[in-house]
Amino acid sequence: MIVRIMGEGQVKLADSHFAELNKLDDDLLAEMEGGDDVAFRRTLHALLDKVRELGAPLPDDALEPSELILPAPDATLDEVRDMLSDDGLIPG
Repeated sequence: MIVRIMGEGQVKLADSHFAELNKLDDDLLAEMEGGDDVAFRRTLHALLDKVRELGAPLPDDALEPSELILPAPDATLDEVRDMLSDDGLIPG
């Protein structure tokens, strides 16, 4: 799956990594619902770091369609809330 981190670029992730990422996504959703900005920020950075760690970066000139778009590291709680679906940022 091709994942875009807004403001950074794209990475290719194997589907096998999504169970691990969904745990962080669930934590992020709970922190957003609770309005815990400090925990939200920490978990957002952990999620993005994990995507960077597990994914293989695509070249900057690659024009692959992104199947998943994640917020920038400096996104606010409200900006991320606007991006959410019922499943969080990551479907499944």
